[in-house]
Amino acid sequence: MKKFWSPMVRELEPYTPGEQPKVQNLVKLNTNENPYPPSPKVVNAVEQVLQHQADALRLYPDPDASVLKQAIAKQQQVDVSHVFVGNGSDEVLAHIFKAFFIQDAPILSPDISYSFYPVYSQFFEIKTQKIALNENFEIEPQDYAVPNGGVIIANPNAPTSIALSLDKIEEILKLNPDRIVVIDEAYVDFGAESAVSLVSRYENLVVCQTTSKSRSLAGLRVGFAIAQPHLIEALETVKNSFNSYPLDRFAIAAAVASFEDEAYFKAQCEKVIASREKLVKQLQEIGFNVLPSKANFIFVTHPQRDAGDLAQKLRDVGIIVRYFNKPRINQFLRITIGTDEQNQALVDFLRK
Repeated sequence: MKKFWSPMVRELEPYTPGEQPKVQNLVKLNTNENPYPPSPKVVNAVEQVLQHQADALRLYPDPDASVLKQAIAKQQQVDVSHVFVGNGSDEVLAHIFKAFFIQDAPILSPDISYSFYPVYSQFFEIKTQKIALNENFEIEPQDYAVPNGGVIIANPNAPTSIALSLDKIEEILKLNPDRIVVIDEAYVDFGAESAVSLVSRYENLVVCQTTSKSRSLAGLRVGFAIAQPHLIEALETVKNSFNSYPLDRFAIAAAVASFEDEAYFKAQCEKVIASREKLVKQLQEIGFNVLPSKANFIFVTHPQRDAGDLAQKLRDVGIIVRYFNKPRINQFLRITIGTDEQNQALVDFLRK
């Protein structure tokens, strides 16, 4: 019964998150989670909160999450005034949409990209124009040289896994000097080039990242944005008009510890990248076409096998991958990079 709902809410088509099955012992390759645990220093930091700051749990956390901003600024090699933090990158993106994209002209985004973008556009009543990827599922910078209210691009793109080079990102920035360009880098740590290095030179650039993927903190919800201070100020204004305490004490402590353990972070990323390259080679050997990936997942299709049927057959044996029944990509599967053992279980079944 929707008679008490706001009229706009009745029309919303919400985002559908990746399935989190309750069944045990599944090979779960559907939500791009890291197959490895966070740094041991993260676990220790959370334990320290319980042991030495338990009484402080009755108090609100630091609304500015200052120690976390400082840790991010140090790791990203930017001034702390360039850092914004939020409850996962999805919340950060919501604030970005509210702060910058409510314009007269439509925002631009690829026709195949992160499916939360159109949800936010509908939620904030923002006009959107989809820009088609080329026949190789790549972004063409010149296609973004049209009147717009802003640009948002996932890099590497999701679900295609293809990365855009830094020079092409810069080309898009130069084509849109008077509009905000957002580069959503949820998967950048698995081999792509980060646009953070461009922030000091472009007043219209916002880079969004997350700790959910490469830092194995999906369960704690910590995201952040890097931009020049005048844009960070807008994000802080939106955040403090919505939820002034988005990060709890556990999340702040854990994320700080993660950013301080750079050696562990890099080692885990390298493990995922090595597993990805091995899995790509194995799938190609059995006839799959695999798009070039710079993410912790791959996007694959088989010329003789229906993707939806393959996804169901894999599910029947306890292996879950992501299938999108959407135009242009309904014969592709998105497969998260798991441990080598999980990846091998996938390959062994597909070989049959």
